[in-house]
Amino acid sequence: MSVSSSRWPRPKVIYLDAFGTLFGVKSSVGDLYSQLAHSAGVESDPQAVNQAFYQSFAAAERLAFPEASPADIPALEYHWWKAIVAQTFEQVGVIDRFEDFDTFFATLYNYFETSDPWHVYADTPSSLRRWQSMGIELGVISNFDSRLHRVLSRLGLDTYFQSVTLSTEVGAAKPSPKIFQVALAKHNCTAQQAWHVGDSEAEDYVGAKAIGMRAVLVLR
Repeated sequence: MSVSSSRWPRPKVIYLDAFGTLFGVKSSVGDLYSQLAHSAGVESDPQAVNQAFYQSFAAAERLAFPEASPADIPALEYHWWKAIVAQTFEQVGVIDRFEDFDTFFATLYNYFETSDPWHVYADTPSSLRRWQSMGIELGVISNFDSRLHRVLSRLGLDTYFQSVTLSTEVGAAKPSPKIFQVALAKHNCTAQQAWHVGDSEAEDYVGAKAIGMRAVLVLR
């Protein structure tokens, strides 16, 4: 994850996106969903499931709940994902084959909170250690749900970060300025003192640049 630039002053904080930047899925979402469906007695084509998932995900409202109380957020996250997974399997024509879709989804949701579906990119730990050794503070800014706290811990990444800022907890998702501003405030940092690294041009690169941060787009 080479993001150094001799043209830029050393940042006070480097923020990073999570999924697609620090870690990714071991195979594909379609493969993992199909494997879990198979365990529930439902056969599906992994490639078709993968395509349906990304279409359903792209069509969904952003993962943020502006008016929600903190106590309500876990349930809202759960039902947001349940709607996407249901739409995915409905699109591939197998939703009616589940004997108990509610139980299947609960298993799937809990599975993605473990370390099993994820792999940490090879250059992630070395990059984080290098920045730490330089005295640079590190934070995560992610349009993920609150399971990310446990995923980072189970992947051995949580100790690198002084802050984790999530769209569901802030009530605004990247590229909204609000989520970046909340993250900056946690470090008492101005936008000009910070870099943001991510894999999405629209959410990470454009969003960070819009409020004056140095932005780095990584291609995985």
